[in-house]
Amino acid sequence: MKNGALHVANQAKYDEFYTQRSDIENELRHYKRHFRGKTVYCNCDDPRISNFFHYFSHNFDSLGLKKLVTTCYMSQCSDLFSQHDCERAIRLEYDGYRDGENVPKAEDIGISHLAGNGDFRSRECIDILKQADIVVTNPPFSLFREYVAQLVEHDKKFLVIGNMNAITYKEIFPLIRDNRLWLGRRPAGRDMLFDVPKAHVRELIETKKEGSAYRIVDGVVKRRLGNATWFTNLDHAKRQEEMILYKRYSPEEYPRYDNYAAINVNRLADIPADYDGAMGVPITFLDKYNPKQFEIIRFRKGDDDKDLSINGKCPYFRIIIRKKQSAT
Repeated sequence: MKNGALHVANQAKYDEFYTQRSDIENELRHYKRHFRGKTVYCNCDDPRISNFFHYFSHNFDSLGLKKLVTTCYMSQCSDLFSQHDCERAIRLEYDGYRDGENVPKAEDIGISHLAGNGDFRSRECIDILKQADIVVTNPPFSLFREYVAQLVEHDKKFLVIGNMNAITYKEIFPLIRDNRLWLGRRPAGRDMLFDVPKAHVRELIETKKEGSAYRIVDGVVKRRLGNATWFTNLDHAKRQEEMILYKRYSPEEYPRYDNYAAINVNRLADIPADYDGAMGVPITFLDKYNPKQFEIIRFRKGDDDKDLSINGKCPYFRIIIRKKQSAT
């Protein structure tokens, strides 16, 4: 295999993280009002083990969905639905189970082969995307920039899993700043566990440390990711909660940056209640961000386009924010 192809294969392997049903249920329950009458598209889901497909199909009526569509990359197919020709990409379409049934059955699900390979970037999948209202999935982390850019280009609502570090990407942060993308309901910084292919399981056990890179739950090896989180542009109640501020500003406790007119705040709990200027706060602020209480100004860099510094030393990445005048 050539080096380029080998890199792609290795990257694809590390993108195969299958979301647990419990994590989907715990997050999706906060968005039920958004789904009524909508077509949901899961465009990065292996139907053999896609808990996204299972969740939406089993909750089709309670959510009031119009249609559910799932596509996956070729060589990922379900023995339940396929003719064992797994080298072809497939499309599953579901518009509700029959009268008298309370769970979806295989015969209720429309199955067709895609002409292409099922890549979310293909014209075929983009055409399906255009017909959808909301996209919900766990896309390849390595393609997160490109994936979100496509959703934004086609003005889609979405709820997707990504790496928390994505907020530092130059393509992603402007969307956060402009309130076109934000974090989901689940608190950031909590571990998420994912199912992974058997080959990856073997590699984890042989080369990684249990408890750090993986955990064993009921005898099953789960990939641990401490920096996975939900990204969305669907509103949720947590986004309306205001932070309670009680600290008082003093120049001694809040030093100013060398290269930007703002004070440094090391902990979210220390955001001063009586300071109306610009403040640099940890990136965990996004987990508490209420756009009615604060505005986001910039990320990480000072006026000289270098990292923010205090007496020549750079603190951890900071988001520059300011309280809105209407905030109490």
